[in-house]
Amino acid sequence: MSPAQYVSAEFLQKLKDELQNLKTNKRRELANRIEAAKALGDLSENAEYHEAKDELGFVEGRILEIEDLLKHAVVIEHEADAGTNVRVGSKVKVRVNDKEKDFEIVGSNEADPLTGKISNESPIGQALLGAHAGDKVNVKTPTGATVYEVLEIS
Repeated sequence: MSPAQYVSAEFLQKLKDELQNLKTNKRRELANRIEAAKALGDLSENAEYHEAKDELGFVEGRILEIEDLLKHAVVIEHEADAGTNVRVGSKVKVRVNDKEKDFEIVGSNEADPLTGKISNESPIGQALLGAHAGDKVNVKTPTGATVYEVLEIS
């Protein structure tokens, strides 16, 4: 059994839209490309045919991946008392190395460190989970241990 996959409502909708597009539009487009390539004759040396078949394999794999993710998706609920401790879905302001940083704790599928969305499974995310404003947490990263001070949770 796959573990729960934490996602926001927005990300869940994005996945559903992508799945719908893959199942309807992309599959049809690739099937048409394969049929057109078959009409050209010898399939053993037909680059268009092999490219379309490879892309169809990728699309089918992505469909299975999204369906599995949706099956195990747990939508992050933003609760009224979310400011009491860090949990998945929390926005956290921290101080690290005399700099303030803002993070949003999200599920691993939604993580995007460049935009401040960090996974609950990452070293920083794991260390921050359960922390309260004013807490200092030690984060073990590949570059060594670092202290993060939780300034604000929303």
